[in-house]
Amino acid sequence: MEGPGEAPRDCPLCPRLVAFRAANQHREPAWHNGPVPSFGQESASHARLLIVGLAPGLRGANRTGRPFTGDFAGNLLYETLLSFGFARGRYEARPDDGLALIDCMISNAVRCVPPENKPTPAEIATCRPFLTQRIATMPRLAAIVVLGRIAHDTMLATLGVRKAAFPFAHGRQHAITPALTLFDSFHCSRYNTNTGKLTPDMFRAVFAAVKDHLQAR
Repeated sequence: MEGPGEAPRDCPLCPRLVAFRAANQHREPAWHNGPVPSFGQESASHARLLIVGLAPGLRGANRTGRPFTGDFAGNLLYETLLSFGFARGRYEARPDDGLALIDCMISNAVRCVPPENKPTPAEIATCRPFLTQRIATMPRLAAIVVLGRIAHDTMLATLGVRKAAFPFAHGRQHAITPALTLFDSFHCSRYNTNTGKLTPDMFRAVFAAVKDHLQAR
């Protein structure tokens, strides 16, 4: 879905990502293979929570066309959102599973899948206007959960605040403005969970804090 805050389906802005997209289209023509739009469009005008990851996974969102759908990270993320009331339905790792978000939207700092899951600083900067536009569509935004340090740094740049003033640490909360708080989390990747860097309880604690924050407003 294109619109405010979303890259066009054939976005030409990052040559390396465009070439990678074309190669994936050749190998897997049935996959999405394009900029992955934010999930939760129907609630953008009233959602108070935005979750921001780094970029689509090759066999996850790049395949299915929905953020965090079809890879390991989505299992933990959507299970957590369902348990805290930020989603309803059932997550079945496909975009037509009927899952819906509540008071919440999910997006990525970079909308196209990068080689080896590593966007360059220039690609992150080039894609940043879409994140700026996405935030602009959310007038009630009160909490942002960033998944990983790069998403954290990208969000600070998007919000126009100094990184040194808001250092990343899992579980940390940053009052960016009186109306907006940033919540840090390690990324819910298979690597982080398998190594114990991030446990399900650690991840749930972040969203428990978000829930408490929104209920207190």
